[in-house]
Amino acid sequence: MTPEQAEARIAELSQQINYYNHQYYQEDISEISDYDFDKLLEELVNLETEFPQFLKEESPSQRVGGTITKEFETAAHETRMLSLGNTYSEEELLAFDERVAKGLEHRNFEYFCELKFDGVAISVVYENGRLIRAVTRGDGTKGDVVTENIRTIRNIPVYLSGDDIPGKFEVRGEIFLPRKEFDKINKERAENGDPLLANPRNAASGTVKMQDSGIVAKRRLNCYFYQLITDDVEINKHDSAMALLEKWGFNVSPTYKKCTSIKDVLQYIEDWREKRHGLPLDTDGVVLKVNDYDQREELGFTAKIPRWAIAYKYQAESAESQLLSITYQVGRTGAITPVANLSPVQLAGTTVKRASLHNANEIERLGLQEGDFVFVEKGGEIIPKITAVSLDKRNPDARPILYIAHCPECGTELIRRESEAKHYCPNTQSCPPQLLGRIEHFVHKRAMDIDSMGTERIRALIDQGYVANFADIYELESKRDELLGLEMNQDQYQKTDDGMLYISLQKALFALTEGISLSAIGKFLDENVEKSLDETLRNFQPFIRESKKKVAQNIGTIQLLEGVLQSFPFQKIEDFLPLPIVLSLLIGKKVGISRLKEVAVHESTVHGILLKLDLDLSQEQEDRIKKLKANTFQDGVINNMLEGIKASKGQSFERVLFALGIRNIGENTAQILAKSFKNIDSLMQASSEALLEINGVGETLVNSLNEYFSDDENLQTINRLKNHGLNFEIEEIERSLDSNSLEGMKILASGKLNHFKRDEIIDFVEANGGQYVKSVSKSLDYIIEGEDMGPSKKEKAEKLGVKLISEEAFLKMVGK
Repeated sequence: MTPEQAEARIAELSQQINYYNHQYYQEDISEISDYDFDKLLEELVNLETEFPQFLKEESPSQRVGGTITKEFETAAHETRMLSLGNTYSEEELLAFDERVAKGLEHRNFEYFCELKFDGVAISVVYENGRLIRAVTRGDGTKGDVVTENIRTIRNIPVYLSGDDIPGKFEVRGEIFLPRKEFDKINKERAENGDPLLANPRNAASGTVKMQDSGIVAKRRLNCYFYQLITDDVEINKHDSAMALLEKWGFNVSPTYKKCTSIKDVLQYIEDWREKRHGLPLDTDGVVLKVNDYDQREELGFTAKIPRWAIAYKYQAESAESQLLSITYQVGRTGAITPVANLSPVQLAGTTVKRASLHNANEIERLGLQEGDFVFVEKGGEIIPKITAVSLDKRNPDARPILYIAHCPECGTELIRRESEAKHYCPNTQSCPPQLLGRIEHFVHKRAMDIDSMGTERIRALIDQGYVANFADIYELESKRDELLGLEMNQDQYQKTDDGMLYISLQKALFALTEGISLSAIGKFLDENVEKSLDETLRNFQPFIRESKKKVAQNIGTIQLLEGVLQSFPFQKIEDFLPLPIVLSLLIGKKVGISRLKEVAVHESTVHGILLKLDLDLSQEQEDRIKKLKANTFQDGVINNMLEGIKASKGQSFERVLFALGIRNIGENTAQILAKSFKNIDSLMQASSEALLEINGVGETLVNSLNEYFSDDENLQTINRLKNHGLNFEIEEIERSLDSNSLEGMKILASGKLNHFKRDEIIDFVEANGGQYVKSVSKSLDYIIEGEDMGPSKKEKAEKLGVKLISEEAFLKMVGK
């Protein structure tokens, strides 16, 4: 590509990316997939790297992040960031209005109303049209400087142009994580076995203070601005200031309204009481401010708050529901989280059937007993919480809820560490959710690179007993026949605290009936989402009649299901049915419910139960049971997976060492250890002294290695992996050097280089006999100072006395 072509393409890409950003953040329209957007951005970054003369400060590529901040500086706000007084009642609002009228001695004033968003307050300063500083609210007087992180938020301008832009101004706003982005992050975390983020507000706050702006850029934060501060433009009213911000391209919430009286304000509050639930973020109230700035000046402040503004808070909605059962979820770290299963109730615009109980302390604080009627509240939490028990409705024979003593996933006795609220499963080796994280690390593309083993497949293999450690992966070839038909997705299943397996109501009804599609049943259940399980089953019979599909047979089966559910005492979980009952109706007299109950406690899927029972089923029975299952392993999937496993045996020792997941061993450390000790046996036998002699190895890593290699189970796994042909010895490759001009030297490059791409400088240093080091330390001989070298890195180098040289001087040193 010629420079002229590159310049034109960069301009075209910048225009496209800015357009898609505007559509996504301002209009809430996704015209392009995340993947396609990322490809456009990647192409732009690559072109600007190759043709740096066309890189502009306002380029959308400058939002991708990458800066690492070890600690945030603090900065004082030029104008204090105030907090507001709160009120929850109409009477208090009317009293506020009276105080304003009394303070001004007339009623010739207006209010500017806007919704109060649940996010993180930020102050952003611009000079000569450029974003120069962003500071969190902090204590209102000073806050943390988070400029690099805020630059990554795609609807916050980094550069403004226009004749009416003030020389210096400050804007204030609320940073938030849109609910759909929050749900997407939590879905990914759930798939990875990571603990879920509690709510969008906490997630936004944590993201703003992350050390790596590259991660911040991927989180798709958003911002609504609500204040302009400047001495360079004469503005007399708040609505005029907001109009200017909108004109300059700042994102202002479209929910604002100018009200001429407190009566209009009360109507505004009422209009948004329910409508606010449809917004892309959480909001807990309304802010009203006197619109005129001169009148604000006249009203003044108390010691802490302005007299010209107040926040009205909507009362958190509460509803009563019955506790049906409690299920216990195991996180990737082994932490146990109890979740209450409730009879369906309407709350804040949604139907609630689950509520968080957090930990054993919360169950004890509430004094929960079986079958209690409870009050449920929905604030900013991902799922609602139980706030109290309705003691008047308690059954006198009800038994207290006893927290489980053993892990619901693996049966290991739980532990509770001193001063911690949560219980934990200590079985880090084979507890399925914990094992999932370790296996995912092992197969990762930077480790063994088995891309045909995604999270869904790994989870299926673990939960159904095929993989309990790394070595088991290499023995799947011998179990090919058993894998055929194995279920890959277990979202349709649920387990109670006693380990009983349940299946989703949608799948159960689909398998028990004939001629009615899964999607039709799904639509029926959506229409009956507010109904209890008993009501839903009753309503399903008229639905069958309307469908006109094998009416008599299907209604007879559902009536039989209702009868069996009443005859056998199972816990209730809304939207799920006990799997033994469903299977008994499909299998008939081949096996009784008692036997099915025994097996269903120890298995995680229909496939696992049937393998255990080894029944001789008719084709009709097999076809109906197949409708219960999720997607299954078929020949093509199995072949791809086994081919990927076979190919992974060629990975280098460094990658195998990294894949083992030894604490504190990252990719770079694995390479250093592999080069230093050549094979796993030498590493295992290395003394602490020998390890500490290696640059980059400290006491923490030595302790991790000693702990790992002293575990017999780990040693057995390594031996099994050796027997399967994995590389536990480094391959020495003879490499001829271009020169010895850098022999014995340790070199680091920082900033943008003109003659080398990112990885080329490393190869160049090593090809000329030197050692490339990735961090600043006393042992460095030189740092090549490129353009825009980070000031903190430069300052550290100067403190340590490390010599800085230009790229040109470095090239002369090697005779280039």
